[in-house]
Amino acid sequence: MTRSERREQLIDVARSLFAERGVDATSVEEIAAHAEVSKPVVYEHFGGKEGLYAVVVDREVRNLQTAIRAALTTPKVGARRLIELGTLALLDYIDACPDGFAIISRGSSATSPEGSFATILTDIASRAEDLLAAEFANRSFDPALAPMYAQMLVGLVALTGQWWLANRDSEPLDKQVVAAHVVNLAWNGMRHLEVNPKLARRRPVALVTEPHASA
Repeated sequence: MTRSERREQLIDVARSLFAERGVDATSVEEIAAHAEVSKPVVYEHFGGKEGLYAVVVDREVRNLQTAIRAALTTPKVGARRLIELGTLALLDYIDACPDGFAIISRGSSATSPEGSFATILTDIASRAEDLLAAEFANRSFDPALAPMYAQMLVGLVALTGQWWLANRDSEPLDKQVVAAHVVNLAWNGMRHLEVNPKLARRRPVALVTEPHASA
């Protein structure tokens, strides 16, 4: 293999092992054995397991962020369609790259905090804020609440994606069906938002009693 081919082979091997076992449970010895090379080859290319993991995570993060950013910047579509496109972008990525999603949804190591799933979701939510703020303004809602609702919406889609990855074999559901149900909850919930929502009833106040002092 050429140097670049060997590097890509190591990335592919490590990606599969990281997805299956996690970074902590994967050793350089295992990566080298699966790639049929010696340990020094791994160190030569990446400086160690952490360097290789950072490369794998960075690549997956960029792929997912690119797909979702493209969906959320589609011109001349309504808010509902943007929710559909964003949801499908995530599910498409999970469908095409289950190993990659398994890696980044676990979060990253201390050496590459920028690769954590939470960071990806924060980036997506920040892009959704402006979309929601405009929609809120059209419906006479307070646009200042858009960041909070963006977090809710992104969390809904992300957690559903994690559930789908874990259950799509035992409970086969087409991604189009999953996306339709996500949008059903998100959009129909948004259509009927109350301007000043209130809880149905107050939560009972728990009485806190201090212990009796010993005589």
